[in-house]
Amino acid sequence: MIDLRSDTVTKPSKGMLEAMFSAKVGDDVFQEDESINNLQELAANMFGFEAGLFCPSGTMTNQIAVNIHTTPGDEVICSSLCHIYNYEGGGVARNSGAQVKLISHPKGLISANDIIDNINPSDAHYANTSLVCLEDTVNKAGGIKYDLTEIKKIREVCIHQKLNLHLDGARVFNSLVETESNYLDYGSQFDSISICLSKGLGSPSGSVLLGSSSFIKKSHRARKAFGGGMRQAGFIAAAGTYALQNNIPRLKHDHRSAKAIATLLEETNHVTSVTSPETNIVIFDVDPSFGIDAFLNKLKINDIYALPFSKTKIRFVTHLHITENDINDIEKCLKSIS
Repeated sequence: MIDLRSDTVTKPSKGMLEAMFSAKVGDDVFQEDESINNLQELAANMFGFEAGLFCPSGTMTNQIAVNIHTTPGDEVICSSLCHIYNYEGGGVARNSGAQVKLISHPKGLISANDIIDNINPSDAHYANTSLVCLEDTVNKAGGIKYDLTEIKKIREVCIHQKLNLHLDGARVFNSLVETESNYLDYGSQFDSISICLSKGLGSPSGSVLLGSSSFIKKSHRARKAFGGGMRQAGFIAAAGTYALQNNIPRLKHDHRSAKAIATLLEETNHVTSVTSPETNIVIFDVDPSFGIDAFLNKLKINDIYALPFSKTKIRFVTHLHITENDINDIEKCLKSIS
């Protein structure tokens, strides 16, 4: 089976399993799980933050950040393509009583000027603009990455306008290995960052929310209220620590695999366009007269699995289980589609 549905489908390697089995654990609700404490400290130090909070998912870390950075009735500026808006169950409204102001851009990127143009006036008729959320890389735009220069411009605007800036960094390491940005420089641009361990890094579960000590203290309370308090979860946290220490450089291999597959798709019948991948996501359009269901079925017959991304688009995501032999098999399958 070749699974291109997501980079969340990976399973722990032998080294990661050994780290999990040897984890020192305790009750994390009492903040006594040594493996979780070590992971939180490691992640925070990587990006220059004072503290971190381990949570079951990136959706939870994002939603906690929104909850702490806003008050009910506030407005959050974000991209119309971002995960926080599209794929978190309406959590901004449901969990925090806030609303969103969407910025539309075909690549899902927000500029400093976009933010300036979308801050509400200081007038009781309008929602109070309090938070800007970025996503790096942008999933729905095919793994597009931000330029650090633009992020710095956005940071300047947020400081001047007294806005908090949060990063949904579900695939931030995919961005950083390509841009070769300094982690501390990158981290200093944000008030909070969510990093996901269960995508390209290959950990079975979990994300870490990063911020100041006071922010994380408030976040700990919010995590409890959201039902995210965990006990001996250090077995999972140990996998995250292993991932951060071992699996970041190899992300470039996933990016090379994505580019190779994109090249094959460009020569495939019934594929009308392919988004050139910057990282590990390939999005392509299928001729409506052929249909994505038929295309997906052709893949499935050859034991290749992918997800529809719209009525005409399909998404492939590469990860640590995709090998050169897999790409050869994908090539044979794509050549057979007619």
